Amino acid sequence: MKRRSFVQKGILLTGATIIAPSLIAQTSHEKKRKIKQLTILHTNDTHSTIEPFPANHSKFPGKGGVVNRFNLIQKIRSEEENVLLLDAGDIFQGTPYFNMFGGVIEMKAMTKMGYDAATMGNHDFDGGMDGFLKAKEYADFPFLCSNYDFSATILKNQTQDSLIKEIGGLKVGIFGIGVELKGLVPDDKFGETVYLDPITSANRVALELKKKGCDLIICLSHLGYQYESDKISDLKLAAATKNIHLIIGGHTHTFLEKPTEVKNSEGQIVLVNQVGWGGIHLGRIDFDIEMKRFNSKQVVEIQ
Repeated sequence: MKRRSFVQKGILLTGATIIAPSLIAQTSHEKKRKIKQLTILHTNDTHSTIEPFPANHSKFPGKGGVVNRFNLIQKIRSEEENVLLLDAGDIFQGTPYFNMFGGVIEMKAMTKMGYDAATMGNHDFDGGMDGFLKAKEYADFPFLCSNYDFSATILKNQTQDSLIKEIGGLKVGIFGIGVELKGLVPDDKFGETVYLDPITSANRVALELKKKGCDLIICLSHLGYQYESDKISDLKLAAATKNIHLIIGGHTHTFLEKPTEVKNSEGQIVLVNQVGWGGIHLGRIDFDIEMKRFNSKQVVEIQ
């Protein structure tokens, strides 16, 4: 698979259907052929929002909720053959559910929904590493953390650098990058965790995944979409790295109408996406396996 043919501008879908010129040129036989695709569903910053927002909420009346999310995910799975479900962190904190149950309900709900992987956000340390570890017992999916060195903590061997999923004839590499915890999270909550440079870590893991034959490489990032300062963000990460095709972000609660295209260090296009907060939206990005192109159906509102 050649990188230059992997992502092509003009094939992004945003609610309406946009047909690429190369698809128009297909023969009638090819048009009838069902094109297989990989559907990537994703969330970020769900913040313990187990129930829908109240009907009288000023911004999101009746939206969200894990039951509605589950039903929507199941509907998409019934329609699509190859589906990945991912989360970019900050699963915890924001409602009394976390205060009462310490993240257990969130982990049970995500397991029931069939998440394939998640990364850790800063609020996932709010119960301390011991609290996270207790809740993680109910998670039947891995946490991917490439730039947190937990070797001197109780989270040693409890997270992974990366994950490879073989689905739809593709090898999909997934890894996680977290935000700097110092100054954002109380020191006693993350203990002896060592923070590693996000750009160096991302380049290292992405290259490893490429060498292992991954066709598609996804970064789950909790750095934040963009800042006015020089602080590292998803847009800066995309521009300073290579071998990454898609960055699914979190932390800044950014509602994007469609993924942002960024040129990486080699001039290739990387997609950066984020779907706000509170489980209000479910991100969806389709990858056309035969045409080797992304089709973005951003976003699906959960209600």
